[in-house]
Order: sequence, then C-alpha cells, then structure tokens
Amino acid sequence: MKLIYSLLILLCLYQNVKAQSIRKSYLEMTEYEKIELVDAFYELRNGPDLFNDLAVFHSQFFNFDNTIDPTRLDLHFNLPDEPEREIFLAWHRRQMFEMEQAVQNINPKISLGFWESQSDQALDSPLWNEDFIGSFDVNWNLRRNLGNNGPLPTPNELSALYNITNFFEFSNELERRNVHRGAHVWTGGAMPTPLSPRDPIFYLHHTFVDFVWHNWEETHHNSLFLATSMLRYDGTYIFNGETLPAVNPNDIIDTRSLGVFYGTNGVANLNNYIVSNTFRPQEYFYYQYLIEVGNNFVVPNESNCRIESMNEINFLPGFEAHAGSNLLATIDTNTSLQRTSKKAREIKPYNFDKNINATIIWEEDNKDDTPIIIDTYPNPFTEKITIKLNKKTNCTVGVYNMMGGLIREEVFENTNTIIINNLYGLSTGFYVINVVDTQGNIILAKRVIKM
Repeated sequence: MKLIYSLLILLCLYQNVKAQSIRKSYLEMTEYEKIELVDAFYELRNGPDLFNDLAVFHSQFFNFDNTIDPTRLDLHFNLPDEPEREIFLAWHRRQMFEMEQAVQNINPKISLGFWESQSDQALDSPLWNEDFIGSFDVNWNLRRNLGNNGPLPTPNELSALYNITNFFEFSNELERRNVHRGAHVWTGGAMPTPLSPRDPIFYLHHTFVDFVWHNWEETHHNSLFLATSMLRYDGTYIFNGETLPAVNPNDIIDTRSLGVFYGTNGVANLNNYIVSNTFRPQEYFYYQYLIEVGNNFVVPNESNCRIESMNEINFLPGFEAHAGSNLLATIDTNTSLQRTSKKAREIKPYNFDKNINATIIWEEDNKDDTPIIIDTYPNPFTEKITIKLNKKTNCTVGVYNMMGGLIREEVFENTNTIIINNLYGLSTGFYVINVVDTQGNIILAKRVIKM
C-alpha cells in the first residue's frame, strides 16, 4: 500500500465528513461497504420513506398515452415517437443521485454499487446472499421470482449498444431491450412493474444503466435532450420538507457534474473535475483499489476534499491542490471497518398495491416502424439540404422540380442523416424532395425553396 505525492494532510472528524462518490461493481465493494449500504437502505424506510416516495412517483408518472392528453409528461418510452419529451436516462441518473445522497447522509463513506447483469447471472450469485440484497425479498414483501420471467442481457447485446452512434437510437435501444429491461423482468416481483423502485436491486441495476450511458458518452460525446426540465426535479417537488432543485437534463450529461466517478477493474480515475462542495461540505472519494488523480482534477482555495483507498493513491500530472484548500488523502488500514455485525434492521413489508400487477409493454411491436422526420434544414437552401430521421433506414431520395421532373436521385443505406449536396447549380425557385423507403413507401414529401 502506498501514497504517491507529497500532501499537506488536514485531519477532520469523521462525523463531519460529507461525500461525493466513486461507484463500482458491488463485487468491488468491501464487506464494510456492503453491510453499511444494506443498513442505510433499511434505515431509509424509517421516518420519511424515500423508497416508497420514489416508487409511488415512478408509478404515477411511468408512461401515459399521450394521444389522450399530450400535455401530461411521463418518464418512459417517449422514443422514437416524441424525442422532445425524452428524459429516461437523465431522470434516472438524478434519481440515483437522490438515493445516493440519502445513503451518504447516513454514512458518507459509501456509495451505490452496480450489478453487471450481462455477466453476473447466477441464481446463487453473491448479489442475492441473505446478508446483501437477498435480505429484502421476504422482509419487504417484494415477491421476487428470479430467472423465470425473461432473459438477462448478453455481452454481445451490450457491445451492440456501444456501437450505436446516434443518441436517440442508443437511448431507445437501451431502455426497451435487455440491457435495461432484462434485470427488471428476470428479477420479478416489483421489478417488472411501475413500482420497481421499491426493490433495492433497482438502484444497483439503474446505477449499471447509468454506467453504460457514462461509457457510451465518453466514446461518442453527443448526448442531447430536447427537454429542458424534468418531473420531480423541476424545482416544485417537496420531499421531507425540502424542495428538490430544478435540473436541466443537459446539465447532467457528464457524471462529473454531480461529482460522480466510476471505478472498474481495480482502477478509479478522477479527472476533469473541480471540487466545489456544491452538494457537500466535504467531498469524499473512496475506493478500495487504485485511485489515480490527475488530468485537471482541481482542489481550489477553501474547498474541502477527502480521497481514500485501501491500497494506493497516485497523484498524476494535471492534478492541482491550491493553497488554502483542505485535502485529506489517506490509505485506509482500519481493519475494524471490516465488521460483520449489523445494525437493527426493522422488517417493514410493503402493502399490496394494484400497480404491482400493471403490465409494461417494453417493445415497439405494435407501433408503426416508419422512420419519423425530426428536422429538415436549411429551408430556404443554397447548396445542400440535411434531413434528420429518428432512426436509421435504407431509402431513396429524389429532388423534383414543380413540373414533376426528376432533377437528382440518390440512394442512402443504414443512416438517419440524409445530406443532399451540390445543389448550388439549381435555379432559384420551388422544388419537392421525396424520401422513399425500400418498400416504395413515401417517408417524406416536402416542398423546399432554392435561394
């Protein structure tokens, strides 16, 4: 175990420490972290019940038929039809953050772990041990039915998601297919219902979904929401006497905006982050394996930060700790933290709710699969026209004059962005663009103006 870098160590009392987080697979959590996380989940059911509040909210705004009331917002399945309403990934990221903050109010050293369901699929996995997530099934009356309702995702399905380049397509495929859906239906009980946030495994699963989005964004860098506000996090919702802040989904595309990092395969990289103490008087980053701090990780004057590992912390070029900052970096050698005793855990089963039997339609099989036009621009045009579709398609594009004469025809394959170039030679006036799919159906017939 070693600490690389010369630091001014500023001691502080443990009970005053407040945390941000390094999230990791539950398999990389210490026994202490697992026990404390389970204890915290039980404690949150006492007094103001955050589990129940989040579950009821999730159920009330799960998914609506927007043809009946187009003004009523919801959380799920807005793609591919209504990208302007889409908040699935951002909303659940903020939900995970709300739960994690509540957990850290109880013990700032712990954070949410995640369940990598594409590889961890055994019924006797340590995930379901009675001293971990298994303890909640009977105690909270969750009625899980592991493995009997549908498949978990495969590694190939996860890889295919990472290869998608369009954000709306990625989000839609992630939400509706096995990487997200699988853990819900496979677990059974509350999980495949709108009341799924009743089950603590929901938070380990959705932390993994958030990790997948984080990895995708780190590669493609083009997440974008058309919506600018979110249900619950719109500055009007009150829980336990506190009004939750308004959150623009585009402001939390980067997990670092919430002070959240992910450690994996024994390494946690803390980078491109300025300690601000926005959410906590002291930001606390704990990971039992290697923590590498650098590449514009900055601890400014008067900010307060603690970094702790059980093995190694490596401060790299690009790391800055300004004069007047409070930085505590330690190697955790306190073996008493590996305790096995538990706090008193009150058994608090949920009452039956009619929404526990609600059917969720995950697929789009009953929908028209014809691609939808998101935008056509510019109009008027001078040299080129771009057409944005909501999904990739094979099509033929024809440019016609107002007499019906074909001026240009091009074939496009497996694309959601159609660009018609070299139109500068056309005369000023009106033209018609037809987009036809491989079955001969007209997707778009639009009049445009050449300037």
